[in-house]
Amino acid sequence: MLFKDRKQAGQLLAEALAGFQQKPNVILLALPRGGVPVAYEIAKQLNLPLDVFLVRKIGMPGHKEYAIGAYTLETGAVLDENVIKAYGISLKKVDSIVKQEHQELLRRQKIYRGLRKPPQIAEQTVILVDDGIATGATMFAAVKAIKQLKAAKILIAVPVTSIEARNMLQAHVDELIWLGLPERFYGVGRWYQNFNQVDDSEVIQLLNKARLKG
Repeated sequence: MLFKDRKQAGQLLAEALAGFQQKPNVILLALPRGGVPVAYEIAKQLNLPLDVFLVRKIGMPGHKEYAIGAYTLETGAVLDENVIKAYGISLKKVDSIVKQEHQELLRRQKIYRGLRKPPQIAEQTVILVDDGIATGATMFAAVKAIKQLKAAKILIAVPVTSIEARNMLQAHVDELIWLGLPERFYGVGRWYQNFNQVDDSEVIQLLNKARLKG
């Protein structure tokens, strides 16, 4: 399946999530930045509250797109120790990257949320949304954090995922919903005609629109 853009992907994903329309105690949490335009369309169609869940991929030194783990403010670093050991990555280097991602999450928390409190997650059904899943490392860190925050149920909803990430994540959530599951993945951007980078201003605009509507 090839999506025109994140907006269309979100509209199609909303159809797959139609059973959650206006359900109480359900919240959409988008992984910024690319997950926000997808989740916004779902929130708009299904009349569900939307917020962001702040998580950052920890990229391999010299190959930032390849995840060796991920970081959230709630759980700290969730690392793939096997990959780190296999590639001989020093703990000092990993620690340096983690510190950078910590600062970036603090920055994003300030500009995305301002003085607003984080969303209530305990006893909620949480639907985590991104524009796609490659390795699953970032999403796994988000799932781990959401569990620690005592969500009642956790679902993942994405337009496209790799088979490996699907297989890894399914065991850790109540449900994983996807539209595309290609045998050869090549990366999330391969499955969009328009995969332009989402910037902070777009994230802020969509979150504000969702709050005003809510």
